[in-house]
Amino acid sequence: MLISKACKPWLWVPQSGSALKVCFNPGGDAFLLLSSPKIFWELILGLMILCIGIYAEVERQKHKTLEGIFLAPAIVLLLLGFTMFCVSFVGMVGSLRDNRTLLKTFFWVLLIIFLMELLLICIEIIFESKMNTVFHSNIQEGIRHYYDDLDFKNILDFVQEKFSCCGGDEYRDWEVNLYHSCNGSGPLACGVPYTCCIRKVPGEVINTLAPSKLKQCYFFSICFQRLELLNVIHVRGCIHAVGLWLKDNFEATLGIVCSMLLPQVVGLVMAWLYWQKLNEMYSKLDTVDFKMLEIRDFSFGAVDLSGAGWCWCLPKEGGYIPINVMEEEDKEEEGAI
Repeated sequence: MLISKACKPWLWVPQSGSALKVCFNPGGDAFLLLSSPKIFWELILGLMILCIGIYAEVERQKHKTLEGIFLAPAIVLLLLGFTMFCVSFVGMVGSLRDNRTLLKTFFWVLLIIFLMELLLICIEIIFESKMNTVFHSNIQEGIRHYYDDLDFKNILDFVQEKFSCCGGDEYRDWEVNLYHSCNGSGPLACGVPYTCCIRKVPGEVINTLAPSKLKQCYFFSICFQRLELLNVIHVRGCIHAVGLWLKDNFEATLGIVCSMLLPQVVGLVMAWLYWQKLNEMYSKLDTVDFKMLEIRDFSFGAVDLSGAGWCWCLPKEGGYIPINVMEEEDKEEEGAI
């Protein structure tokens, strides 16, 4: 754990045997902002995701097929990694250097991201049907290039097997693919991928190289009605299957949402407290001490430095630098009253 302190850099005192740093304010105002290593590990995680995204995007550009931002995993990784790295870096540097500008930037950027996430969640809940239409159009674009983009193919195959679904809205979405279109002449014409098949035995492996098309569950599936395929392939679309899974597993869904939002709330609260504490300390430093200004303007050459007492070596009772006696007397009278 890291204890961040709003004070002067030369007052940092590292404790031996630990990764803690403690700072004590000269004025006795000891404010400790406890900050877990979350921001540091988010920085490292963001950098790793960014590097993976760059590598994936370079490889994707060699065989570029998908243009949609929701369809290219490399673009999603790039945006996610870049955002995490930049925000975490600004927050870490701002807390280490007690920089109010960086802390303010970190707070507002994180707040905007947090509000955007809440807005997207609310939009998904309120306008579920319209959002499903958006997802459906993007998934159809991916299905159109299913065999051209290996990343999207692997993701969709995993989702279809994991959630027992086929296509975006329904199994007939596969007709937009050139190989699965009923107007095609290939062996996959009017069919669906093997990941749409219902496994009669858990762990059953589908023989994709069988000589007879009629032996395979996924051949000519688009030609049949839903009721005729209930025991052959998964007829439900993946958009509806994933949505039903999230609703049926409400505890898991709530846990996923909280794991995403709660660390951001903690970061916002701690950044706000640290920012306000720095403002308070800087306001104290900006306070003008009028007595010090009077002493600064005083001519020390006119001071009588002769001592007191019979040996002239004792300090004078009233001091050597004159002060405003009237102000002191007024304060004493107010205190007596």
